[in-house]
Amino acid sequence: MKRHLQTLEEIRESLSAIDSNWRDDFADEVIMQFSWLSQYSKIDTHVLRNLLDQNFEIGITIIRLFLELSKDEFNTLLRGKLFPNEPKFGKSFYANNPEVFLKGLNSIGLFELMNNAIQKSYTWSDILTERLKAGRGSAIKGQLRGRMLEDFVEEIIKSSFKSYDSRCNFIGKNNDFVAKADFAIPGKGNPNIVIEVKAYGATGSKQTDSLGDVEKIISNKRHDTYFLFVTDGITWLDRLSDLKKIVKYQNEGFIYRVYTMNMKDELISDLIKIKQEGNL
Repeated sequence: MKRHLQTLEEIRESLSAIDSNWRDDFADEVIMQFSWLSQYSKIDTHVLRNLLDQNFEIGITIIRLFLELSKDEFNTLLRGKLFPNEPKFGKSFYANNPEVFLKGLNSIGLFELMNNAIQKSYTWSDILTERLKAGRGSAIKGQLRGRMLEDFVEEIIKSSFKSYDSRCNFIGKNNDFVAKADFAIPGKGNPNIVIEVKAYGATGSKQTDSLGDVEKIISNKRHDTYFLFVTDGITWLDRLSDLKKIVKYQNEGFIYRVYTMNMKDELISDLIKIKQEGNL
């Protein structure tokens, strides 16, 4: 077999776009149901039940499109607001409790929203706005969630410490190892406390990234550095395996404590105690 010594220019000139179509069989079925739905001048319980009975996943996808919610966001709504006491709230729950399921959706204004949408006339500006929302807008929503939780934590830090660095690379073991953290107290040069903040209604891949970030901090920080992890978001309930690993790290002493927004008082109290013990 002949050996080849390739060049960057050779590969660059050989590159081509990989075209793909956003429509698959599932999307085609959803679009077909749009046509079926358009025959009704008004959406009510009977119509929506018929839609879900034909194909639950297709029907739920259409409902999510009207609500402008991702799959994770919709599941968060079902689990956190509509059916908080139900272990399962998907297809099997609907099959056994269709009236309860539909009543829950109606309570958040779904029927009114759907009826307003099907009766509205759309312009090219409306269409482009929706495309912007679906593309860039989805990423912005995730960023804003993260920044909101970071701001929440930063206000707590400001109330107790005069000096800290945010969104920085901190110096870890042997003044050599470096890792990223959202906050380093009193500073990134030799922190006594590092805090990582992760907010979720996001995708599973992003939540897996958060586990990797936690592990990097554990590997690089000094053993006597307090590591506090602040997180929130019901989407974690769909990624319990990753959350379980983080709790395991806390149980093993690698993380001092895991906090949520509902644990604000505990976070404030612990930071004050660490400050007093370390004369920070």
